[in-house]
Amino acid sequence: MYHHPTTSTKSVSGALQSDSLPWSGLLALAMAGFVCILTETIPAGLLLQISEGLGVSEVLAGQLVTLYALGSLSAAIPLTAATRGWRRRPLLLMCILGFFIFNSITTLSSSYTLTLVARFFAGVSAGVSAGVLWGMITGYARRMVQESLKERAMAVAMVGTPLALALGVPAGTFLGALIGWRFVFGIMSLLALMLVVWVLWKLPDYPGENVDKRLPLHQIFVIPGVRPVLFVVITWVLAHNILYTYIAPYLAQAGLSERIDWVLLIFGMTSLVGIWGIGVLIGRKLRPLVLISLTVFAMASVILGIGSGHPIVIYLMVALRGLTFGGAATLLQTALADAAGKSANVAQSMLVTAWNLAIGGGGMLGGVLIEIMDPSSLPWALFILLILALLVAWRASKHGFPSK
Repeated sequence: MYHHPTTSTKSVSGALQSDSLPWSGLLALAMAGFVCILTETIPAGLLLQISEGLGVSEVLAGQLVTLYALGSLSAAIPLTAATRGWRRRPLLLMCILGFFIFNSITTLSSSYTLTLVARFFAGVSAGVSAGVLWGMITGYARRMVQESLKERAMAVAMVGTPLALALGVPAGTFLGALIGWRFVFGIMSLLALMLVVWVLWKLPDYPGENVDKRLPLHQIFVIPGVRPVLFVVITWVLAHNILYTYIAPYLAQAGLSERIDWVLLIFGMTSLVGIWGIGVLIGRKLRPLVLISLTVFAMASVILGIGSGHPIVIYLMVALRGLTFGGAATLLQTALADAAGKSANVAQSMLVTAWNLAIGGGGMLGGVLIEIMDPSSLPWALFILLILALLVAWRASKHGFPSK
């Protein structure tokens, strides 16, 4: 796994000498994020097709998201810790190959049980895939550029997340209705193979962490600012995924069952606008951006709860949710990287664990709320969680989300 050190030194110095962004490398990282997020979230857009295809209820079909998240959160921290010394590019290639293997299994599976197993191990692979990958995207982007460009580089590398939501999920939902959900997973497998070539062609390699510079995990967790950021990650992402996972039954009550792809497209396109705004302002405005995003998201949730039977209200509030959630990953990863300092890569694996815990929790909690009450109850659960996130972010004015 180890190459001659002069190779990485040359790559690093070359990147740092440039006063412009290394677009091809950063976009390769963005594409990795795109495949990761699409693999994780596409069942939300294909929920009805998967439910019919596997002969299970919508709630059970929603557990494809939950099992993926559980696999990822169970593996993210230990596998990130175990691979801290590995060279970065070979590790990234292993991540991408994990997506190829398990998306291919999902494509070919005709059994609900086997599909769940494949999704779980896609998530375990996501401990090397999504788990290690998210920490690597952050660390990679920051190492490829000089100090003044670090935050812009992170914004570019993270654009795959809103692109997956803006274009990938709606396009996958449309294609799923047109040619079948299995073909959508097959297309994602092909994208992973294409990405392997791209990474080999355009992405520089870097060494892992030196053994003598690694802090133990528990010391990273208690670094001031790390815990408040992780709490906001859990509550914010949990709030988002409760409704996002079960968007199909929520829209059905408003007579929008045939408009799921359009609603997801509205959410995704406004997410792109959100991440663009975050990329422009994040260097100087991280704290107010977090507080404003959480506040507006909470307000949108209340209005969704009140106007859950009115299509125009749903369209407008989904657009607001996209604007406020689109840049969440960039905001939270930047806040955690700033708080953790030199231990940012491992701290990011904690973020991934929290993120996937929230995704899995969203699948389970949303399912419980639908079974006990009905889909119109979902926005009110979002509101409670977002208020908690807002209070913690507000109080973390010294560490975590500091006033500058």
